[in-house]
Amino acid sequence: MKHNFGAGPCILPQEVFQEASQAVLNFNNTGLSILEISHRSKEFAEVAVEAERLVRELLNVPQNYSILFLQGGASQQFAMVPLNLLPEGGKAAYLDTGVWATKAAKEAKKLGQVEIVASSSDKNYSYIPKNITVPTDVSYFHYTSNNTIYGTEVFEKPQTTVSTVVDMSSDILSRVIDVSEFDLIYAGAQKNMGPAGVTLVIVKDEILGKSGRIIPTMLEYEPHIKAGSMYNTPPVFSIYVSMLNLKWLKAKGGVSVIEQENIIKARTLYDEIDRNPFFKGTAAVEDRSRMNVTFVMENPELEAEFSALAAERNLIGIKGHRSVGGFRASIYNALTLTSINALVDTMREFEEKHK
Repeated sequence: MKHNFGAGPCILPQEVFQEASQAVLNFNNTGLSILEISHRSKEFAEVAVEAERLVRELLNVPQNYSILFLQGGASQQFAMVPLNLLPEGGKAAYLDTGVWATKAAKEAKKLGQVEIVASSSDKNYSYIPKNITVPTDVSYFHYTSNNTIYGTEVFEKPQTTVSTVVDMSSDILSRVIDVSEFDLIYAGAQKNMGPAGVTLVIVKDEILGKSGRIIPTMLEYEPHIKAGSMYNTPPVFSIYVSMLNLKWLKAKGGVSVIEQENIIKARTLYDEIDRNPFFKGTAAVEDRSRMNVTFVMENPELEAEFSALAAERNLIGIKGHRSVGGFRASIYNALTLTSINALVDTMREFEEKHK
């Protein structure tokens, strides 16, 4: 059995793979593959409606918010957000907690002023800045809720009176959130929702159409809303597999149930990291991510040996990002406790070998 700890594209449930594989050959008994079916067909229209309905149900999205399935990944949202929300000459506030937050701010700077309200770059982004003050003269405040590279996560929305935008690419659907606290949420699907190729956007309708900018149509939210995410040919297969995965999550009991599973998985792995004398975590304890667990070895010279043992034990994708080094176990929704225990057992086996 392979244990997939890769940071993305994500592990998906076997049930989803099985159903999707059948649809590649014959979708809904149409005699056509999901890869070739028209996005204007009745059959795919039902998929798109169901995917949107499931997102609204699972996240309890209010009716005055629109749900979009777009392309371009979260990286395209780095530009779409300021294009749609930041007036010419306007200012936005950004929280700097890592590579993706930095890239989001860099794109916004091309379109207006950006104030970095706080940064954890002084300690290689190993913590989340606290007691943040967001100025009131900005059009919006942006932050990244989970930092995949550095293994930190923001569990409580920073207090502010201005519109809040959050990149939830790597922790969307992993824990209960109050969507009404945010004006815009975006998330690349390839961590918890589905395969790469589709990006979820949840946006409060009333904040749109106020930037005063002339926006290229493909980069403006309102045409996509009016067209039901089909202004152009949508990523049909990615939306379909996301819909299957959302159905799987609902059948499990929803986001509140998966959140409890994620808490147990993360606690199990962090407890071993803290107990085992050969390993240590890299993120501040209070800011440890439930999705991406980053750790190094007390003796870096042993990393290659542990990597080899992990490979023998079928632990896939645990090499850490070059910015942090060591190891990173991404433990998204579909990863089971069995896989966590396999990693823990391997860490204990390594410890026994070197006692």
